[in-house]
Amino acid sequence: MSDALVEIRGVRKSFGATKVLDGVDLDVRRGEVVTIIGPSGSGKTTLLRCVNALETYDSGSIKLDGTEVGYANGRPRRDRELARLRAEAGMVFQLFYLFPHLTAVENVMLGLRRVRRLPQVEARNRALHWLDRVGLADRANHLPSQLSGGQQQRVGIARAVAMQPKLLLLDEITSSLDPELVGEVLAVVRRLADEGMTMLVVTHEMGFAREVSDQVAFMESGLIVEQGPPEQVMQFAATERLRAFLSRSQR
Repeated sequence: MSDALVEIRGVRKSFGATKVLDGVDLDVRRGEVVTIIGPSGSGKTTLLRCVNALETYDSGSIKLDGTEVGYANGRPRRDRELARLRAEAGMVFQLFYLFPHLTAVENVMLGLRRVRRLPQVEARNRALHWLDRVGLADRANHLPSQLSGGQQQRVGIARAVAMQPKLLLLDEITSSLDPELVGEVLAVVRRLADEGMTMLVVTHEMGFAREVSDQVAFMESGLIVEQGPPEQVMQFAATERLRAFLSRSQR
């Protein structure tokens, strides 16, 4: 068995005449945190959405634990197949996407009931466990409107990890938060990383990328231009494009 949980090879994706991914190659090993950095419009979010099967890639291959994500027998996967695969790659978005009429615990339970088909009591117990793990045991019965942005994002993380995915995808999860709330969300992610959760993370938080990542990949113009351990990529950038990006990020 390969130690790569995610294998991305030659992935291309265009929206009309706009080429967004232009032959991306990337591996994420089991238990590893790989962080993708790069300027806006470089294809980072589109790549995560392809891994989660929210977008269909035009060509190339994305395998999650040996299974091709977007296609089966040469055809795009059907909705039922996609739902099953998405449950294995939990995604937390920039915006919280909580259901406003459901409490925190009900938001976390929803996928457990509908996708994992857990009984009501088991789903609620697992949801409460993960809300406790993200520091929100006392907010379980609050509606999203009664929670801060940081708390809502932590509910989003609890919702994703409660599904026991093989992979956690995090897409700029702090960019919609006030600066004072960023730390509480990143602390949750650090704990998950310490516990061996496999993660593919898009972030603009350079300090976080440096501290948590096993590998950092720099994307520009739909390609991964540089990749390696954080100290190598962020302290000894080999290309002028990465040096310029890091210089702008530190201003």
